[in-house]
Amino acid sequence: MNIKPSKKMSIFSPAIFGQLKIAANNKRAEGETVIDLSLGSPDLSPAPIIRKTMATVSENPAMYGYTLSGTERFNKAVASYYKRRSNVNLDPNTEVLQTMGSQEGLVHLPLAFCNEGDIVLTTNPAYIAYDTGIKLAGAEPYYMPLQAKNNFLPNLNAIPENIAQKAKILILNLPGNPVPASPNEAFFEEVVAFAKTYNIIVLHDAAYSEYYFTGDGPISFLATPGAKEVGLEINSLSKSFSLAGARVAYIVGNADAIRIMSELKSNLDYGVFAPIQEAAITALDHAEEITNRLREIFSERHQILMKGLEELGWEVTHSNGGMFIWAKYPYSLDDKKFVFKAIEQVGVIMIPGSIFGTEGKGFVRIALVQNTESLQLAIEKLKKLKMS
Repeated sequence: MNIKPSKKMSIFSPAIFGQLKIAANNKRAEGETVIDLSLGSPDLSPAPIIRKTMATVSENPAMYGYTLSGTERFNKAVASYYKRRSNVNLDPNTEVLQTMGSQEGLVHLPLAFCNEGDIVLTTNPAYIAYDTGIKLAGAEPYYMPLQAKNNFLPNLNAIPENIAQKAKILILNLPGNPVPASPNEAFFEEVVAFAKTYNIIVLHDAAYSEYYFTGDGPISFLATPGAKEVGLEINSLSKSFSLAGARVAYIVGNADAIRIMSELKSNLDYGVFAPIQEAAITALDHAEEITNRLREIFSERHQILMKGLEELGWEVTHSNGGMFIWAKYPYSLDDKKFVFKAIEQVGVIMIPGSIFGTEGKGFVRIALVQNTESLQLAIEKLKKLKMS
């Protein structure tokens, strides 16, 4: 039997993560300590109160049926969280939609709004799942470069008029992956005006909204006047609450867009396991105490790694949040070759910037997912690099 992939499978490029894992395992086999700063998977465990909720509710035999969507309690918890944290009013019945992790929502959203050949405005570099969703929908990405001269924010004024006229969706991610650039109110106001002018749906990926190191709270796109008229915000409990494996997230915002996405979702799945939803409710209801600790830990990690790399002559993108460092290394070497050399020579795993887009060439993404001692050891190891 001759089994062949569909033509759509050609849009998926082989992931580099498996190759990095093999290289790391080879280094470990030599007896070398390997420090993995590649995947953005939280190393902190969920708060005890979240784990207790999951364990207790899982004992209830009535919790094992289909949920079909977010429960009423979950939707109300999201609305309460947004009101407390960002002073954003949400109708839990019409402006909240649960997804099975943010990646599921991100990949499926273009299917709900784009026709073949429609344009989606996305950044370069960007989280790789955005391209997956765009191409699965048969749409075309238009890449907005993120550059230091614009503080790594997209320049909306540089988008050609004919492209803006055809665009259906604008995807933003602030603070971002891989570039942890921070938004401000003025930029979001510009985004709302742009979206209204060209009738574009804005999707703000707020996965790292609780990873802020200065200020009083996360900046929600939906807190911008007029934002709910044009857009959506997607957020996951994976990062902020260490629930990556639980796969629970939500999309909030424009009621018409939520309704359309809900229609799509009703044909794709039967909802998130009820005990996971209850654990998520506990997390959202106790967000302040949980995320205060998160910020203390990641702010310290951020400072250690940023300072250490700059002392080594690396150009580090300064940021006020996020769970990554975006840095340009001081060697004239292709970034993919560089990360494998770094594993081979000193056992430090990083992600080459070019997998996120052409603007990432010569950069690496470093995840703040190890304790301070490991990060300090990583700096000591990187001092020993010898690149020809």
